[in-house]
Amino acid sequence: MPQPPQDGQDRQHGQHGQHGQHGQHADRIHGKVAPKPAPGPAADAPAPEPEHVDVLIVGAGLSGVGAACHLRRSAPGKSFAVLEGREAIGGTWDLFRYPGVRSDSDMHTLGYSFRPWTEARAIVDGASIRAYIEETARAYGVDRAIRFGHRVTRAEWSSVEGRWTVTASHADGTPDTRLTCTFLFACAGYYRYDEGYTPDFPGIGSYGGQVVHPQHWPEGLDHAGKRIVVIGSGATAVTLVPALAGTAAHVTMVQRSPSHVLALPSNDVFARPLNRILPRRTAGSALRWKNALLAVANFQLSRRAPGFVAGALRRAARRQLPSGYDVDTHFRPSYGPWDQRLCIAPDGDLFKAIRRRRASVVTDAVAGFTPTGVRLGSGEELDADVVVTATGLNLLAIGGMGLIVDGKETEVADTVAYKGMMLSGVPNFALTIGYTNASWTLKADLVATYVCRLLAHMDRHGYRTCTPLLPDDGGELRPLIDLASGYVRRSIDALPKQGATAPWRLNQNYPRDVRLLRHRPVADRGVRFERG
Repeated sequence: MPQPPQDGQDRQHGQHGQHGQHGQHADRIHGKVAPKPAPGPAADAPAPEPEHVDVLIVGAGLSGVGAACHLRRSAPGKSFAVLEGREAIGGTWDLFRYPGVRSDSDMHTLGYSFRPWTEARAIVDGASIRAYIEETARAYGVDRAIRFGHRVTRAEWSSVEGRWTVTASHADGTPDTRLTCTFLFACAGYYRYDEGYTPDFPGIGSYGGQVVHPQHWPEGLDHAGKRIVVIGSGATAVTLVPALAGTAAHVTMVQRSPSHVLALPSNDVFARPLNRILPRRTAGSALRWKNALLAVANFQLSRRAPGFVAGALRRAARRQLPSGYDVDTHFRPSYGPWDQRLCIAPDGDLFKAIRRRRASVVTDAVAGFTPTGVRLGSGEELDADVVVTATGLNLLAIGGMGLIVDGKETEVADTVAYKGMMLSGVPNFALTIGYTNASWTLKADLVATYVCRLLAHMDRHGYRTCTPLLPDDGGELRPLIDLASGYVRRSIDALPKQGATAPWRLNQNYPRDVRLLRHRPVADRGVRFERG
């Protein structure tokens, strides 16, 4: 890996050298009440100048709240605001309300580095994660900087002015809001919030029961005593089946192909002893590093010895399933571990539901719907009162906002990611994309830390802009996300590319990224700094 130059070798000018009380929140920036706009001007008066902040964060989910907290801690002199399209803090963890919703990542790594998770229970439900995000926002005062109901639709960069002009729409039909900022930080994830993915199943219109997508679970849906078919085999399906099986008459998981499922204990056995003998922050850091390193080791072993890891997962599943169960049909995927994300079964809950005959797995294609249920490729029909289509997500880069640089529309798919967090040719812009093989927040924390370092570097040297460059190594570009999951394959062309070498290659390795984003110099051959 080429060594980056020191600060004095920056590129300059092309030469060497990224709920609450909504009405009250909408009037606050960086913890201070923003001045109220003056009464409306006369019809022929010029429009008022848009409000300006140093940093504008898009999204108030896990990444956006974390980014705002990092700014509060590391760049206290910077003004910022957070624009959130929905009416609540939490992002994914507020949107998804299906039974049993939880994270596949442990909270010691999914939690923030600056506010460690201290409970022994590591795999927790969605409501607990949402509460943790809300409490963190209040603890750092960033809840007062959130503007709810502001969906960013367009961001226009002007090199002449050295700033972004951002347009946000409102669901209630009120006129769009415009703000300007020096640095734009997109923390909106990479999937569509307004719709999940459901295949066009033949005959679905003739089905007399209820069809539900987990992304839009109806409040108050009564599934007790019902026959339920869950279509899918990914993390959502593996979560739903045992959660529904507690009260349903029976739950059948229909999968076209199996997934790798790993049973893990919900509680971290090291949490209580470490919290007892070490200070809270030290214990949190130790648990975070322990679990992060285990995740890296698991991923590396899976890539280097996939047969060994797949065999170990299959043997573990066989030990938890009834004697004679056809493990090879239902729990032997055709792909290697971590070609798609491993599905986590806390305390083996999926296997327990199967063992207790509350749930079953059918490996077959869905040929279509009948008036009373689902017809399989084999011709078998499954009667169902409720069908859950746990069939995946639709990807959407940077929340779907349009990016315009000096009057020219920028197609995100035509850019190359720099350090996995900035886009080639797009000045003063960063985005958060978490790890696919470990906790999202491990990477989100590092990206926010890097943005704070970048802002400090620009202030220290008097730079006005930082623009990532295209790779200069001549290597082949590749997809940004290296997973074979259906939701990735369907939409991967809508995301940025990555290069063949650093700093354009996306690491899926936490220790390596700690060195790159927290300790290596900000200036290197991949960016151009300009004073303007």
